[in-house]
Amino acid sequence: MAEYYLISQLPSLDGISESTPLPVTEERFTELCNRLLGKKALKELERVTLMPPKTHEKSGSALIDAWNEGERSLRFALGKLRAEKMNKQFETDNRSVPVSVLQAARNAVEAESPMEAEKILNRFRLDFLETLRPTDSFSQEYVFYYYLKLKLILRIRQFDAESGESAYRKIYTSVINGERSEVIQ
Repeated sequence: MAEYYLISQLPSLDGISESTPLPVTEERFTELCNRLLGKKALKELERVTLMPPKTHEKSGSALIDAWNEGERSLRFALGKLRAEKMNKQFETDNRSVPVSVLQAARNAVEAESPMEAEKILNRFRLDFLETLRPTDSFSQEYVFYYYLKLKLILRIRQFDAESGESAYRKIYTSVINGERSEVIQ
């Protein structure tokens, strides 16, 4: 019943353009969740991430598990294709990747610019998330779906072509030089 009260207070995230202000902040969303959801649901909400761990960790949510597996597959496919492009090895743990995921990764790797690649990946992620959208709009799974969508939209809005190009060049140079650098800000 708490999910009904929570979701009925949330504005729709459908049809939001890049220039439209978001109708809800992540802080406001988590504030509402903290007031209206139980401890178990809040614990699961903490597990919602755009960057799941490399190894499978089962959650209490089918949606979170499906998202994590899809994102993991995408990241493995990207790693493998990027490594092949640089004639390097990449361990995929004998993972099979769905054709649609492999195609999205291939399109991103072949993109002319890092920004174009990110746009391809973000569109794929949003489309993938829509395939997971629960039919019951007042369920706990819908809360997780909403939070993932909010996180994706927020991530997309953080991209800036100039700073992204600079960060990409730094990371690329560090990889070429054999360094193990992560995201540089």
